[in-house]
Amino acid sequence: MRQTNSASRNNTPRNNKLKPSSNLIMNGSVRVRVIRTLIAIQNGQSLASVLDPLLNSLHDGDKGFAHALLLTTLRQWYALARLLDTLADNPIDEVEVRTTIQVGLVQLLYLEVADHAAIHETVEAAKEIQFAHATGLINAILRKVAKNPSKFRKKCNKKHSLPNWLAYQLKQDWSEQYDALTQGLRQAAPMFLRVNSTVTSIADYQQTLYGAEIDADVVELTSGLQLADLPESSATTLSTEGLRLHQSTAVNALPHFSDGIASVQDMHAQLAAPIINQVLMAKLSAEKSDMETTNNEIHILDACAAPGGKLAHWLELLSSNDSSSLFHVKQGDIAAKPLASTIKLTAIDNEAPRIERIYDNLQRLNLKQQDLEQTDKNIALNIVCADATRWQLSKNKKAATNEPVFDAILLDSPCTATGVIRRHPDISILRSEEDIEQTALLQADILHNLWPQLKVGGYLLYVTCSILKQENVAQMQDFMSHHNDAVAIEFTEDCNWGIAQAIGRQCLPIDSESGDGFYYALLQKTAE
Repeated sequence: MRQTNSASRNNTPRNNKLKPSSNLIMNGSVRVRVIRTLIAIQNGQSLASVLDPLLNSLHDGDKGFAHALLLTTLRQWYALARLLDTLADNPIDEVEVRTTIQVGLVQLLYLEVADHAAIHETVEAAKEIQFAHATGLINAILRKVAKNPSKFRKKCNKKHSLPNWLAYQLKQDWSEQYDALTQGLRQAAPMFLRVNSTVTSIADYQQTLYGAEIDADVVELTSGLQLADLPESSATTLSTEGLRLHQSTAVNALPHFSDGIASVQDMHAQLAAPIINQVLMAKLSAEKSDMETTNNEIHILDACAAPGGKLAHWLELLSSNDSSSLFHVKQGDIAAKPLASTIKLTAIDNEAPRIERIYDNLQRLNLKQQDLEQTDKNIALNIVCADATRWQLSKNKKAATNEPVFDAILLDSPCTATGVIRRHPDISILRSEEDIEQTALLQADILHNLWPQLKVGGYLLYVTCSILKQENVAQMQDFMSHHNDAVAIEFTEDCNWGIAQAIGRQCLPIDSESGDGFYYALLQKTAE
């Protein structure tokens, strides 16, 4: 999912002596490299851009410790900062010194590193980054904490570990869930897998994992949808299954991962493709009486598609031979025809490197266009590098307006990505309060550009990985207030995921087994 990129205005280091590049991060002890990585993040670099250079620079035996030290420090960043302020007699303004102390505190409070090793190596790290003048202060603070770590751990864990502006906004948006939510965001997220249904079944792959000594549980999410063209007494239902690993595992340790048998994808992210697929099946079934004389070509759009997880899931559903495919024909029904005769799927994203990631993912899963052509399905895939605020597939030049061409649109909207802080804890450092308003304006621009390209009767699924209402339900309410031809499709009360909103449903990352924070809203276009 696309994240907005903006370095925090409040966390830029005041001392510019150390501006770590990827090359600089690769030098020094493990702790020094972690400290430099943290400073790079405070200077505006994302965790995704600096994590691989860090780990690739280390011996295999050091990678696990470095990863745990970096991610835990980020997850506890603001709580550690507040604790540090109570431990120091005078304010500590040098970001390098604060960062070094916080790395030391994590070792003592969360990683159970021996006192002498944590203190000695952290002090030595300060010398190595040329802040020897602060070694006395660092040593004194760490020794004080080492005398009673349980006391200071309890103090650190008492409140949230978020910037105050974000904590305040979450309190406004989710007062009932606030305590559980803010504590949940400090934890590591579970690892989920999506099994490629064109290759194997989820039950078979679960057994394959057991054979590799990897334990996993099947997780099923179910939804009911009250579609406008179905009677009120009936609703269409869908379910999607994934695997939740008991322990996170490197992808190269997953059996046959390189062969495309499975993908790493959050469980809540696995709802997007089945929802669109199900509403299309219901729509086409309702129109089945016209299918004998109509070439039923379906055109669908995946907007902001990179890195391609939801697109790949969609293609897996379309390419499968079971009842979830729009090409499925019931066995023994000779007169029956598939719901769709041709599917055109367009995917757009505005960054060329991210487009390359789509191709890489589809290649691993054997879902590129040449692979699709080898099946008995008539699927045409077109991937375009384009800006969703302006891109139009078909434009009426005389009227200077978009032509409605799509039967369904999946808008995986840009957002502040606050719902995935557990996986990307740098987000809490890189985001600022101003980003929310800017992101909401960007979302609105994309919605207003894509909506005219949706056919009457078609569906738009709006998805974010944000937990802020301004980007989610408030965005939908504002959009619908300006579009009388938009109708919100209700998720029925028997859904086993998310919290019902005025429009759509919101998933919150509250417990250690739940998926990430995602918002879903399904709109249908009606004749004005």
